[in-house]
Amino acid sequence: MKELFDTTSLECSKLITKRYSTSFSLAIRMLSRRIQNDIYAIYGFVRCADEIVDSFNNYNQEELLLEFESDFKKAYERKISVNPVLNSFQEVVHRYDMQDLVVPFLESMKLDLNKKEYLTQKEYETYIFGSADVVGLMCLKVFLNGDNVKYEALKESAMKLGSAFQKVNFLRDLKHDYESLGRIYFPNIDLKSLTNEDKLKLVSEIELDFKNALKGIVLLPKEAKFGVYTAYKYYLRLLHKISKTESNEILNKRIRVGDFHKIFIVGKSYVRYQLNVMI
Repeated sequence: MKELFDTTSLECSKLITKRYSTSFSLAIRMLSRRIQNDIYAIYGFVRCADEIVDSFNNYNQEELLLEFESDFKKAYERKISVNPVLNSFQEVVHRYDMQDLVVPFLESMKLDLNKKEYLTQKEYETYIFGSADVVGLMCLKVFLNGDNVKYEALKESAMKLGSAFQKVNFLRDLKHDYESLGRIYFPNIDLKSLTNEDKLKLVSEIELDFKNALKGIVLLPKEAKFGVYTAYKYYLRLLHKISKTESNEILNKRIRVGDFHKIFIVGKSYVRYQLNVMI
């Protein structure tokens, strides 16, 4: 019966992924079946922590996050949890030896509880490392199936991809983060008077992250490459839309890629993947 509970736990993580992110769900389906379930388990854990600090405003968020962290530690030690998301995640953490990556992630989530503004580049980079880079590294461990030599070779690119995704999310969600959560992630940027020059400076920074990330994507195993490349192209398209949007509009609406364009991105990515001309 434990096997049934494990299967059900994974289904919970999968459902969370599909409900919260149609884009990542689409990209995950482009991965091989060996990889998919482990990535669902990672996303389920990450999403739950993120929701605690972003959405549970009428509850004691600090208490909930600390309980979530404590429950994960118990799940890791016991190799089981009655929390389905933690149960599926702890198994992946053990299999790929990624406990050291969970710690900085949870530390960044704690920052979201009280820290509203990042005044220095160091603070900004520390937050992004914990909230995004380490998630990229978790996925990389799964993609490489425990190959530590390849992991060391590709980890920098995986971190750059995580950074790029997170920064695009910051730009896309400027209005919500600033008005609803009171957060300003980008240092030295005055959101009250955001200029197109400010926006393009941020876009250029993210484009460089994407450029460095692609160097690693093309070296990923076949079973992971297409899915990661699809996610890369989707976020690159979203960044392009943001770059073409006036700065005052970014602060007044959430930029998104329509469903038709998502399907187009998948198709075009597949062609480039098959021709081995991933740019």
